Amino acid sequence: MTKREDALDYHARGRPGKIAVVPTKPLTNQRDLSLAYSPGVAEPCLEIKRDPDLAYTYTAKGNLVAVVTNGTAVLGLGNIGAIAGKPVMEGKGNLFKQFADIDVFDIEVGSENPDDVIKFCQLLEPTVGGINLEDIRAPDCFYIEETLRKTMHIPVFHDDQHGTAIISGAALLNALEIVEKAIEDVIVVFSGAGAAAISTAEHYVRLGVRREHILMCDRQGVIYNGRTGDMDPYKARFQTKTKARTIADALVGADVLVGLSVAGAVTGEMIAKMAPRPVVFALANPVPEILPDEVRAVRADAIIATGRSDYPNQVNNVLGFPFIFRGALDVRATEINEEMKMAATRALALLAKQDVPDSVASLYGLQQVQFGPDYLIPYPFDPRVLLWIAPAVAWAAVASGAANDFVELDAYRERLESRLGRARSVMRGVINRASSNPKRVVYPEGEEPKIIRAAQIAVDEGMAHPILLGNRAAIERAASQMNASLDEIEIEDPASSPRRDAYAHFMWAKRQRKGMSLEEARRRLYNGNYFGSCMVARGDADALVSGVNLHYPETIRPALEVIGAHPKSGLVSGMYMLVFEKHVVFCADTTVTIDPTAEQLAQIAYAASRVTRNFGIEPRIAMLSFSNFGSVRHPEAEKVARAVQLLRQRDPSLIVDGEMQADTAFDTEILQRDYPFSALKSQANVLIFPNLSAGNIAYKLLDHLGGATAIGPILVGMSRPVHVLERGADVQDIVNMTAVAVVDAQGRSQPAEPAPARRTPANDIGPTVYSRL
Repeated sequence: MTKREDALDYHARGRPGKIAVVPTKPLTNQRDLSLAYSPGVAEPCLEIKRDPDLAYTYTAKGNLVAVVTNGTAVLGLGNIGAIAGKPVMEGKGNLFKQFADIDVFDIEVGSENPDDVIKFCQLLEPTVGGINLEDIRAPDCFYIEETLRKTMHIPVFHDDQHGTAIISGAALLNALEIVEKAIEDVIVVFSGAGAAAISTAEHYVRLGVRREHILMCDRQGVIYNGRTGDMDPYKARFQTKTKARTIADALVGADVLVGLSVAGAVTGEMIAKMAPRPVVFALANPVPEILPDEVRAVRADAIIATGRSDYPNQVNNVLGFPFIFRGALDVRATEINEEMKMAATRALALLAKQDVPDSVASLYGLQQVQFGPDYLIPYPFDPRVLLWIAPAVAWAAVASGAANDFVELDAYRERLESRLGRARSVMRGVINRASSNPKRVVYPEGEEPKIIRAAQIAVDEGMAHPILLGNRAAIERAASQMNASLDEIEIEDPASSPRRDAYAHFMWAKRQRKGMSLEEARRRLYNGNYFGSCMVARGDADALVSGVNLHYPETIRPALEVIGAHPKSGLVSGMYMLVFEKHVVFCADTTVTIDPTAEQLAQIAYAASRVTRNFGIEPRIAMLSFSNFGSVRHPEAEKVARAVQLLRQRDPSLIVDGEMQADTAFDTEILQRDYPFSALKSQANVLIFPNLSAGNIAYKLLDHLGGATAIGPILVGMSRPVHVLERGADVQDIVNMTAVAVVDAQGRSQPAEPAPARRTPANDIGPTVYSRL
C-alpha cells in the first residue's frame, strides 16, 4: 500500500474521521433522561443565568477548545478551502485530546473575509473555553488574532505563529548553551517571512536576540531598510541596515539559520560560510530547506533541528499547544500572553536537561538519551511534557494577572498526572506517602544503569535513601557515562565490605542445620541478593528491591533463605496492581504458590487486603473459581468456598465472597439479580485466584490485551520488605517499586499480623515456590 493509500485508508476505515463526541454522564434509564434533558436540565440553566461563571461548573465549557480555520493556508497545500482543511482540524482535535485531555470542536468557516472569521469567533465565546486559530494566511492571521485578543475574554492562540516560536525558542536556548554562545551576540537569519517566521523572530527578541541582529529573507531576498516591494507592517518590523541582499549574503558569518520557507531554499555552499559551530533549524515540512546530511557534509560542527520525526531534534508544535491550552484552561485564563509563552519555552528547555525515562527512549528505538547536540528538546511522546509545561503556563497566567483561578502547584501536578492515566495518579499517592518518611532501600544490582537512574530519581523525589551494591569504580563509571549524580547515594561493595564477616556468621546461624557451612555463607555473600538480604535482616537497610537482570527464583531464593516469611503468616505470595482507565484491580497470587490450600488462599487474600488498604483503597474481595456459589460440586470449587469461610472468621470486617466466576465479580447486575445474598454488592477490586496458573495467565492477559497498566509484582508475607522487579523492568517501574517498598517499610512499625486460621509451613525453596511463568 502506498503512503497515499495508507493515509486515505486511515481516515476512512471504521467510523470516518478521527474524532467523536463521547458522553460523560450515564443515560441508561428514564431517570437519567429526565436529568440530562427536560425537565432536569432546566436547573443548571437557571443557575448559569444567575451566575454565568457557573457554566464552568455545570457544562464542558472549561475543557472545550474550538479549532477554527478558513482553509486559506493549510499546511504546505495553500488555499484549499475550508472543507478541504477539515482533516487537519480533526487531527488537531485528536492531538488536543490525546496529549492533554482537552475536548475540541473543529470548525471550518466558509469565508476568506477576515472580519467574518472574527465575528464568528466572537459569537463562539459562550460555547468554548478557548480558541485555537489554524491555517489562516498572513497577514490576515495577524489581524484576526490581534482583534480577537482585544475583544474576547477567553484564550485565543494562533498556533502556526506561536507554536513554532515557543518550541524552536527552547531549542535555540539549549543549542546556544551547547555551542557556548551568548544569545545577545548571535546573528540569526530567517528563511521565510510568513506568520511563523515573524512570530518566531519576535519571540527570539524577547528571549534576548537583538532585533538588529536578525536578517529576515522572503522571496525577494533580505528585508533591508528602504526596501519597498512586497512589504507589510509586520515584515517592516524586521527591516535591517545591511548590505546583504540575498539569503546567501545573509548567511556569511551568521550563527543561526531558522528555515520556515520551502524545500531547497538553502544550499550546502551557504551553510559552509556560516560562523563556527552554526545552529541550523531547517523547519519546512515535509522536506526541509536543507537536509541534515547535506549540512553535515559541509559542517560537521553544526547543530541541526528539523520538523521531521526521522531526524533528531524535531521541532513539533504538539510539544506546545495542547499543554499551553491545558494550563490556560485550568486557571480560566482570559488570554495567552507573552509571559505564558515564555514560561512554556523555558520549561521545555529545562525539561530537555532532565533524565529521559527508558520507556520514552524505547518509543524512538534508542537505548539511552541525554541532553546534547542530538537532544535539544523533549520528544513529543514524553508524558512529562504535560507535567512541566501546563504548570509553568498556569503559574505564569496567575503571576501576570491573566488568570481567574489560582492553582497550588503540587496539587495541580497530581491532577495532571491523573489525566495521564489512573496508574500515574495511584503511584503519585504512593510516592507522596514514601516521601513523608523515606527509608533505606538496598539495590543488589547497583552497577546496572537503570538502577542508578532510579536511585537518583528516588533521591530527587525525597522518597528513599538508596544503597547501591557493587564495585564502587564500576558504579561511578556508569553514573559518569549517563551524567547521573551519586550525591546522597550510598555505595557498598559486598566483596570488600567490613560487614562481610558478621553477615557470614549471621547467615550460617540461620542455615547451618540446612546444609550451609560458614565457608559457603562467606561465598554466597559475593552475591548481591544474599548480601542485600542480610542488610535488611540485620536492620542495616529497611527494604530490598532487585530482579531487573535476574529470573524470579534467583531473586526470591536468597530473600526466603535469609529473611523468610513473616512468622505470623508463614506464607509468601505475589500480587499485581492492574490499573485501568476507570478502576484499579489487585490480583493474587500471581507469582509464588503453585497450588494453594484453602488455608493458604485465605492467607493470600488477607495479605492482599492489607496491601490494598496501604494504597488507600478499601478492598472488595472476590475469591474466583469456575463455579458460582456451589453451582458446580468439585473439590477445586469447594476449596475456594472454604477459604472464604476462613477469611471471614479471621477478619469479619472484610467485604469478601465466593466462590464465584470472574464475570460475576465484575457485573453488579448479575450479583444483584442472581445472587442478592452475596456480601459483594459492587465490582470487586481484589481478585484471588484458585492457583498460580490462573493468576499468572489472567494478569498477563489483562496487561497485554485488556489495556491495563501492571504495577508489580508486589511481594507480600515476607518478614521484612523485599520486592522483586520484573526482569527487564524500566526505570519508572523501578521507581514505582521503590515507592512500594518504602511504604511497606513504613508500615512495619505497626502491630504484627494476627495468626492465620490454620498455620501453614513457612515457604522455603520447595515444590510450591517457583518463578513466574
